[in-house]
Amino acid sequence: MEYTIFWLVALVLFIVIELGTMGLTTIWFAAGALAAVLVSATGLSIWVQIIVCLAVSLLLLIFTRPFAVRYFNKDRTKTNVESLIGKQAVVTGEIDNRQGIGQVVVGGQEWSACTLEDGVRIPEGSIMDIVEIRGVKLIVALHEEKSSSSLT
Repeated sequence: MEYTIFWLVALVLFIVIELGTMGLTTIWFAAGALAAVLVSATGLSIWVQIIVCLAVSLLLLIFTRPFAVRYFNKDRTKTNVESLIGKQAVVTGEIDNRQGIGQVVVGGQEWSACTLEDGVRIPEGSIMDIVEIRGVKLIVALHEEKSSSSLT
């Protein structure tokens, strides 16, 4: 009974943190703290309370988080930068990683760009696929046209 206040404070703290972040990070520990409050009310030792708190938190985290994340993030839209991955860009300034130069245009906006491999020079006018973003640079790879006709 003596640790009930501790667990109630932990419960409120976890809920406040979750409300502040809305990232489904501490809600599982709030549930564990709630379970510990109930165990504390029965008068069991602090070690049993800690084990119950951790067990409930981890079990909920492992078994329910993937479903909750999928449910709560189903309407999430990609940010402007995330939405560029997979799109095509046109090289407007030669790309050369060794010289640290390269410009592409995608969606009417100009971006710095580089390739995955060093030593490759990509001329202006080339069509590139955006494969990654590192900081403020687009990482691009040469666009390969997929032909429906077979070469025989």
